[in-house]
Amino acid sequence: MKMLLALLAVGAAIVAGVRVTGWSLPDRYDPWAPLAIDDPPGWLTRYKLHRLDDDPTACRALLATTPFETTPVPDRETAPGCVLHDVVRIRRTDLQLDAPFLLSCPAAASLALWERHVVQPAAREILGAPVRRLEHFGSYACRNLYGRESGPRSQHASADALDVAGFVLADGRRVTVAGDFRGAGADARFLHAVHDGACRFFDGVYGPDYNREHADHFHLDRGPYRLCR
Repeated sequence: MKMLLALLAVGAAIVAGVRVTGWSLPDRYDPWAPLAIDDPPGWLTRYKLHRLDDDPTACRALLATTPFETTPVPDRETAPGCVLHDVVRIRRTDLQLDAPFLLSCPAAASLALWERHVVQPAAREILGAPVRRLEHFGSYACRNLYGRESGPRSQHASADALDVAGFVLADGRRVTVAGDFRGAGADARFLHAVHDGACRFFDGVYGPDYNREHADHFHLDRGPYRLCR
């Protein structure tokens, strides 16, 4: 937190200086400028992402600049501890989907950045073809962690998490976490790259190296804790 405040102070001083001289600072270096999907990720990206948690209007405006096809979902409590707030139903991201899913707007913003700046570049560089379709195991589920009878609610219970199972490339090749993550070829390198890259935009990123419950998917969430495994 102290480091973030120091960086923001430096940024504020720079912005103030360039405004006095009439220069224009690129938005990606301006702490007060809205987050833009096309801006290369930088040291302010995570700060701007978390600002969206308290600004649904700004979050929806950001999603409107993406290829995502979404429908707003009314805020409601579906059961004790399972609350939908600022959630959208996603019919398509930048990729085709095997099924629509619910996701909080801030988590959807993280997903958009991940696809744009990590998934597609890694696919082209490592596999020689872009990704066409995202395969997933779902997002919203009113349940406790690991489906236990008692204990804290999962991030899935608030639609703040998505379980990614694999990808289908434009040339028809299919790459899955279950079948390819433990390999030694290009498919495995791609999966490790997109897993590690997700940590730049999500708070919780769990995969096969975390535990056996995640042996066949990447869990991506905008939860309260930072963990990348």
